[in-house]
Amino acid sequence: MHRTMLVAASLVLTATPGALQAADLAAEVNPFIGTTNAGNVYPGPQMPFGMVAFSPEMTPLPGKRFAIAAPGGYEWRGNGVRGFSLTHVNGTGCTGASGDVPIMPVTTAVEMSPSSVQAGLRYASGLDHKRESASPGAYQLTLDNGVTVALGATDRTAVGQFTFPADKPANLLFRTSDSEVGSSDSTIVIDPATRTVRGTVTSGNFCGYLAEDRRESYYTLHFVAEFDQPFEAGGTWRDEDVSKGAREGGGGTTYGTQGHPPVGKGAGGWISFDAKRSPVVTARIGISYVDEAGARANLRRESPVGTTLAATQAAARAAWNRQLGQVKISGGTPDERTVFYTALYHTLLAPNLFSDGDGRYRGIDGKVHTLSKGQKAQYANYSGWDVYRSQLQLVTLLQPQVGSDIAQSLLNQADQNGGVWDRWTHLTGPTGVMNGDPSPPSVAAIHAFGGRNFDLKRAYASLKKAATVPTERDLSRRGCPVLCVGQRPGLDQWMKLKYMPVGAPGWGTASDTLEMAAADFGLAELATAAGDKAGAALFRERSGWWRNLYNPNATAQAGYIQPRNADGSWPKFDPASDEEFVEGSGAQYLWMVPFDPAGLIAVLGGREAAIQRLDAFFRKENGDWAVTKSGPLHAELDNEPSIAAPWLYNFVGQPWKTQATVRQAMKQIWTNAPEGMPGNDDLGQMSSWYVWSALGLYPVYPGRADLVIGSPLFPEAVIERPGAKIVVKAAGASMDAPFVQDLKVNGKASEQSWLPASFVQKGGSLDFTVGREHNPNWGSTTVPPSYGPQQP
Repeated sequence: MHRTMLVAASLVLTATPGALQAADLAAEVNPFIGTTNAGNVYPGPQMPFGMVAFSPEMTPLPGKRFAIAAPGGYEWRGNGVRGFSLTHVNGTGCTGASGDVPIMPVTTAVEMSPSSVQAGLRYASGLDHKRESASPGAYQLTLDNGVTVALGATDRTAVGQFTFPADKPANLLFRTSDSEVGSSDSTIVIDPATRTVRGTVTSGNFCGYLAEDRRESYYTLHFVAEFDQPFEAGGTWRDEDVSKGAREGGGGTTYGTQGHPPVGKGAGGWISFDAKRSPVVTARIGISYVDEAGARANLRRESPVGTTLAATQAAARAAWNRQLGQVKISGGTPDERTVFYTALYHTLLAPNLFSDGDGRYRGIDGKVHTLSKGQKAQYANYSGWDVYRSQLQLVTLLQPQVGSDIAQSLLNQADQNGGVWDRWTHLTGPTGVMNGDPSPPSVAAIHAFGGRNFDLKRAYASLKKAATVPTERDLSRRGCPVLCVGQRPGLDQWMKLKYMPVGAPGWGTASDTLEMAAADFGLAELATAAGDKAGAALFRERSGWWRNLYNPNATAQAGYIQPRNADGSWPKFDPASDEEFVEGSGAQYLWMVPFDPAGLIAVLGGREAAIQRLDAFFRKENGDWAVTKSGPLHAELDNEPSIAAPWLYNFVGQPWKTQATVRQAMKQIWTNAPEGMPGNDDLGQMSSWYVWSALGLYPVYPGRADLVIGSPLFPEAVIERPGAKIVVKAAGASMDAPFVQDLKVNGKASEQSWLPASFVQKGGSLDFTVGREHNPNWGSTTVPPSYGPQQP
């Protein structure tokens, strides 16, 4: 059904070929892209960066070990639904996050506890994709039990409409305890007199199953649901016990012995409607992470009495059209436009609004705070290891105030967390997930791309201290390897040895070294922006310490960046192994020095040697492409460690190979289908890579706004941001014509395969001519700058 809708919309848009019109760009989006193949996205409605994401929680696939279908709650290959949750996090890799308060319509009597072992899937219902549709701001499904569910969302409220069969019982379950990775407690209060259900869930535990000492709750969500139809209190349940007619209840699932909810645990309640009298029931639900009063106030402010589902969906669609309309494209096939606008849509889902409408929010310290001076919103859900690479750059390019607020949010969280800038904050939880210290390049990138409305000097001072003064947490192994509590685990050894040695706290000491180098590069950029020349020199020098892990004799054939012992010796090394690396092999991490490609090329033996190794990285021995699923000695462009590597061809004077490689990855990995996303979306990071690539540009330097040039996919794109406009024209552009023949920048011919930071700041025009045959001359004589320690 959805695919038919997309085709119809595309025919309308192509009626005026070449036109750059805002139109209804939401019609170009397919929210089902990435709902399988571990994309871990969800199709339900959400506003841009919204707090609420109202989407299905599906039943697990056969043979799945845990009770959720996927970390986004939704798995296209599944065939059942167990509820519709109020919150989700886009594209996470761990087995779950949020998914709070699944609400499930059922058409049978509730005789057995929905949490009991015996209940099994009794209170779930089958799903048929033919009776399902989704678009930005709207979702609808007719379940096998006969109930039609239609969903909408504002920033902080959910609106659900449930149409029950008139000849069956009409019950609505609130599975208050059943967040995706469980809960430690929940409450529910049913009030038929005011047609209200309210309650809480206390949860957290993101990735907690990976570290026994990090299985903990750290947030409480408050909800208030108001209904437009009268109902009766059906009752409540806790674990195996049912209390019919009860109006209050509660309890949690716990996190079990393996970090996931054990069977037979949970709590909630249900309400009953008279479907013969009023089969259509609308619920308006406000949420808050502060208190019940905040949830009520958000509901009054954003979904007052009388608010309709249709109006809510229309307002959300209009908001998405405004956001998507900041990047207008012309040309391309219907599928290409859909993949592009869906990637842009996914890029703009996270981080998530966290402050209430009155500016209050709950801090990591558990206290209630208000927004800082000049801050418009507090955001949460920051997957630093992922998004510092290109997602924050794209968000800030389009929405400088949102970027500024993200930077201020991170500083606020650090202030509340004893000065620690956590790598992966989930709501009020500093989870410590992943490795390195992504906050410096994140904040530097936000500043470089125009996010200037945050406390730069205080942010820099805090990050500088964190990078130079080891703390007790940095020395601790709590949560390691995946969820280390320190901002810079093993910082003392980094400063002493100038690399991270095998055995240091952290996760993958070789990749830790590369991440620390990138962090120090970003910190050098922040130091420059803050006016600290000495600090800039110090951190620029430290960014070169990756060289201390380059072993020219790593293998008999070639040198690699490899693990190293604290005494300076080299342990046995296999470039195909991921030992001491994170989510990648030694061969894949060799290229992760995006701020100093010239330095990397030099240690590899120069231009020709680097070209040969890049060619072998992206091609198999028989010449076939090797951009994904080709083994650990080749690129894996479905994950972050490899995604900057294709752009390095520009630095050896062969930008046509960047153009070909990036286009191959776009063609092979990204499609208009549920499996058309390369692995976890990681809060929009992978989608942002696609958007940048389709525009023919990429922010390869972590913390700078210089852009490396690739090849535009569309004949024209107009990028509008406050105070500036970027126009990209590409005569002859298509998926099969990736090769740049010539380029004019602001009307002047250019042989440079990069753009300075001033282009982003001021805007301008790019006029490409592209074709099917590569031009070995364009961009071959002048290469993009590198910013190693030797550079001024």
